[in-house]
Amino acid sequence: MILESALLDVRPGQEDGFLAAFAEARPLIAAQRGFRSLELRRCLDDGRTSRFLLQVGWETLEDHTEGFRRSPEYGRWRELLHHYYDPFPAVEHYSEPLISG
Repeated sequence: MILESALLDVRPGQEDGFLAAFAEARPLIAAQRGFRSLELRRCLDDGRTSRFLLQVGWETLEDHTEGFRRSPEYGRWRELLHHYYDPFPAVEHYSEPLISG
């Protein structure tokens, strides 16, 4: 499994709208081939409560980069979520854990 990770900086004051849109968008990604898991966490640090950490588990890198991103569902995902971000997030992909526990 690989891990997709993105820091999502949501425009201040739009956090509730973002969370509602994310709840609507979640089934779009969860239905994709290779999807394993999803976690969305809110930053607790002072002055950073508009920042969220998204982590998505995929079977393979291609399940995300070629499967989901080229799917019709990704278009709807973009419509629902991308206008909330400033700046637009960098998305990175990570290997299986090298050390855990």
